[in-house]
Amino acid sequence: MRHGKKFNHLGRTASHRDAMLSNMATSLIMHKRITTTLAKAKALKKFVEPLVTKAKQDTTNARRVVFSHLQNKYAVTELFQVVMPKVGDRPGGYTRIIKTGFRQGDMAPVCFIELVDFDENMAKTQKKATRTRRSRKSAAAPAAEAPATVEAAEAPAAEDTPAEAPAEATNE
Repeated sequence: MRHGKKFNHLGRTASHRDAMLSNMATSLIMHKRITTTLAKAKALKKFVEPLVTKAKQDTTNARRVVFSHLQNKYAVTELFQVVMPKVGDRPGGYTRIIKTGFRQGDMAPVCFIELVDFDENMAKTQKKATRTRRSRKSAAAPAAEAPATVEAAEAPAAEDTPAEAPAEATNE
């Protein structure tokens, strides 16, 4: 019976699963975004997020613990020097999973998994315009300026009409 065993085995042995998650975590840290199946992405999220949390403490022991999981010194350096300054102030949730559809061959659900603060398109969150209370006096000022802009817009239109008339006369 498998009571209380909640993680996804992904159809692999324990050593194969550990090696695969380690390689995927290294790729995620180095490239900031990878494409994989949804099941692997969910398993990778549970593998990577504790490592990023551990990397918040920039100590020798923290580096050794992270290296024991990743087995790639370049990925560990990237995590501590590049990733940590961007996501260090977050309380958690360092990765994002975005579903992209289904794989052609076997219809497996495919998705992106990415580090949150490294996607420029998602980082440009539009701030909600906060409405402030305005007095009648400030609301009347733009109304007074509006007729001046209308008159300015009509003036070039009046100048364009005589200029067009001689051009038509030369064509005839």
